Amino acid sequence: MDREVPGRRSPVPYDAATGRVPLAVVVVDQDGRISHWSSGAGRLFGVGRQRAIGTPAGELLPVYGALNRAEESVGFGPEPDAEPGGLLCHPLSGRARLDEPVRGRIDVLWWAYPLVGPGPERLLVLAADGGPPGDGGRETGTAVPVFALHTDFPGSRELAGRLPEILPSMSVGEATRIVAQVLELGYPVLEFSHRSQVPVTPDWGVPRRLARRPGPARPDGLDRPPAPGAFARAEEDLEHAAVRERLEFLNEVSGRIGTSLDLARTIREVTSAAVPRFTDFAGTHLRAAVLAGDGFPDGPPDVTTVWHRVWVEHNDEPGRWDDTVPVGESIAFPEHTPFFRCMVTGEPVLIPYVGEELSNRISGEFEKRDLRPLITRRSLLIVPLKARDVVLGFMVLMRRPDREPFGDIDRTTGAELAARAGLVLDNARMYTYQENVAETLQDSMLPRITPRMAGCDIATRYLPGTRLGRVGGDWFDSVKLPGSRTALVVGDVMGHGLNSAAMMGQLRTAVLTMATMETAPVQLLRHLDDLAQRLGEQYLATCLYAVYDPIRSEVQLVNAGHIPPVLVRAEDGRAELLDLPTGAPIGVGGVAFESTTVRVRPGDRLILCTDGLVEVRGQDIGAGLAALCAFAAHPAASMDDACDAIIRALNPAGGRKDDVALLMARLNGIPDTHVASWRLAPDPREVARARRLVRGRLREWGLRDAVEAAELMVSELVTNAVRHTRGRPVELRLVRTDALLCEVRDDEPAPATLLDAAPDDESGRGLRVVGALARAWGTSSTERGKTVWFEQALGTAPGPR
Repeated sequence: MDREVPGRRSPVPYDAATGRVPLAVVVVDQDGRISHWSSGAGRLFGVGRQRAIGTPAGELLPVYGALNRAEESVGFGPEPDAEPGGLLCHPLSGRARLDEPVRGRIDVLWWAYPLVGPGPERLLVLAADGGPPGDGGRETGTAVPVFALHTDFPGSRELAGRLPEILPSMSVGEATRIVAQVLELGYPVLEFSHRSQVPVTPDWGVPRRLARRPGPARPDGLDRPPAPGAFARAEEDLEHAAVRERLEFLNEVSGRIGTSLDLARTIREVTSAAVPRFTDFAGTHLRAAVLAGDGFPDGPPDVTTVWHRVWVEHNDEPGRWDDTVPVGESIAFPEHTPFFRCMVTGEPVLIPYVGEELSNRISGEFEKRDLRPLITRRSLLIVPLKARDVVLGFMVLMRRPDREPFGDIDRTTGAELAARAGLVLDNARMYTYQENVAETLQDSMLPRITPRMAGCDIATRYLPGTRLGRVGGDWFDSVKLPGSRTALVVGDVMGHGLNSAAMMGQLRTAVLTMATMETAPVQLLRHLDDLAQRLGEQYLATCLYAVYDPIRSEVQLVNAGHIPPVLVRAEDGRAELLDLPTGAPIGVGGVAFESTTVRVRPGDRLILCTDGLVEVRGQDIGAGLAALCAFAAHPAASMDDACDAIIRALNPAGGRKDDVALLMARLNGIPDTHVASWRLAPDPREVARARRLVRGRLREWGLRDAVEAAELMVSELVTNAVRHTRGRPVELRLVRTDALLCEVRDDEPAPATLLDAAPDDESGRGLRVVGALARAWGTSSTERGKTVWFEQALGTAPGPR
């Protein structure tokens, strides 16, 4: 039972986008029976493969009779050239008009190739619908389409592999070229040659041996040989076909490259697009400065220019060239090589055939590297990758010896490929450069948080976003304040890119400056709002500012349009969103800010983050905040582990598109027994009392090794405070944490400054002594007075830094 043949009731499909018409492929054996029958033959002749195989060719192949008559008409008769079975010995072509029951009269173009060799195959017949494309009449048009060879029948690959042996009228080079196209591209562009009897189209492809015997059209449907000028038209049509093929390749490549602004991915796309359709080997090299994202290269390349081999693609066996041309290698190319000539001149370099002498000469220029196995007997084309007339890199393209060598049209095609690739690479390079600049700027502005502050431990995480322009304006900070307090801040500048990162740096610096000046939280955000408005109307940001006092066990918070923080209670592990007045974002202006004070206990954890961690497009942000509370409540071995657990839970596989800032503080508090404070009269005699008080408390705390240095520094600070006070008492406080913190406060708002004391001056050396003995020291001023503090390391003897 014959199976249904697709297309039986409609004309053979014509690919209008590419101008290709599928070919029917039929092979006849030495007994005149069909041994291979493609689906294209089934569509053209209306007979399925199961019925066709083994059937005499004359019953199913309507052109078979015309083929035999054509052979007789040109004098190729049975003797002496006939093979057994009466099959022809020379390639022939023609046109036959056939009556098909469903479609009526159709025009069929056919080509017949004799086959030789030990196998049973004796005749290869290619046929195609010769009518014009579309549903109109089947009258023959003048346009010649490009025919696509469909190798879709059993044994077709093996048959194609034997074509060089069994097509006697083709040269080995021509046959293998067509075979390579069939196997690698899926279809060949059938080529016309004056040197051989390889018919292409009936109008102009009849062998010249046949063209010398003109005659009237035969009534059996076999057309006459070509008219004068037919070969010129053939060459012109072939040129058009070649141009069409070239444009198709370039359009296909353009569609495959540039799908990403990632530089490494773009290079892989560019390299892989050329293999195997255009070349058998492709290697892409970029200047090291381009790959590193260091900006546009300065000046033309020379022998000192370092090139980075970014990607290699080939259709040889996997790993064959890994040792010869390893991916990732950095190399400077010698001067007397075609590679150097291409990168210096910026023009393609074409070597159609690399003979052994040239191969030895090129390979000899490289130390400890033998390129001969790679380049010998190959066709070589090197094309520059340029942007704005500057060579960014180059591609090395090679074809194997069994393939048509590169020619002038290939040089043009390769140059066009490189030009398009160069533009894409330059876009990716500029994007990478801008990203590197923005990331460097952002990294330089993000703080290096000290994990231990007075009375609290801090852990932070920052994740850049995955969207284009992923550098954003998220930031966090912690600031040491007088009174053993710590300021915690998280902010988010709206937008992404370099401008957002720059604004983030300005706002962070402003917050840091105002915090160290002990600006009240509400007033700090007010000043920050004014600053953003002065910077420009387009600047908007959210900010959450908190001040933790470990001695009073309280946190004062003020919010400017930011998502609320989470407080995890140590007592029962319960996590809650703190209910704060939201406030307006920084930069809106005219909106009052309110502060809220929250009582905390030792071990409580305060979590501040930006919306990139909890916000998912298309979902309510409340769901993300609820998830944050749930995962924040999970116990963890350390602060770092707790941060990582939250990031993993809320940012699966790095899927968040926005950047993320996370700050977690464990509020340990400072016990009352580790704090000592005194009020001193504004009298110079109180300096000796201050030394006695400090000596006694440090001995009580078991810090005898710290007594001598602490007495000396306290003496200097109290002396200065008593001398400059306006009459109110001086406050002295000691706080014991992992270091010894001493604070001296008076009512003079002018900040303490270092003085250059002369050798005979009796004063001006106090702060220099403190600076030499303390681990750190500082001063802050308000309208109510100033505080001078120092921090002394415990467990080691103090000394000059």
